[in-house]
Amino acid sequence: MQGLTPEDLLPLEEYLPRRRELFVANQRYVDLYRRVRIGPTATLIFENRQTLWFRLHEIFRIARLTEPILVARELALYNGLLPGRDQLHAVLLRDLDENNLLTELAGWRDLRGDEIRLHLGDRSLAANLYTARPEDRCFGAAQWIQFALDPASLAALADFDERVYLSIRREGYAHASACLTGDVRRSLLEDLDMSARAA
Repeated sequence: MQGLTPEDLLPLEEYLPRRRELFVANQRYVDLYRRVRIGPTATLIFENRQTLWFRLHEIFRIARLTEPILVARELALYNGLLPGRDQLHAVLLRDLDENNLLTELAGWRDLRGDEIRLHLGDRSLAANLYTARPEDRCFGAAQWIQFALDPASLAALADFDERVYLSIRREGYAHASACLTGDVRRSLLEDLDMSARAA
């Protein structure tokens, strides 16, 4: 998927007055097309240029980042989170009890990719964790994951007669999501098509 450039971003002085409007639009988009709940405390949000666009604006707002060199550095870092050809990228978030934060974080620190699966008909793909280093895990409750789809998996995602859902199976947490809605699947297929055209 083609990365974002400085020209794709709003200057901070234009973004700030529109932040509430853009926040509401982003939440609506994520809720309809990108968010999948897996059990009581885990949520997977599939990332693409649109979700990354809002995420970057929020980072720049919080850091008051306007220097072109620093903006370019952040863009290079976050563009690496966009999916490549035949890939889906997502962030896995967990609702954590603030009173037990360290204990709950420790319970997920050893998460493995094969414990998160994308089920497409009779196929099951394990996730690749690409924030699995100790320094990545210091960030806390979010982990970035990737699913690499082969041709049969791509065909199953596009076949709306096939069941598609996500699961997490590990000690202390074994849950499956509801089947992905048609809106979510169409949105993911658009991502895959865009990545294929950009390759």
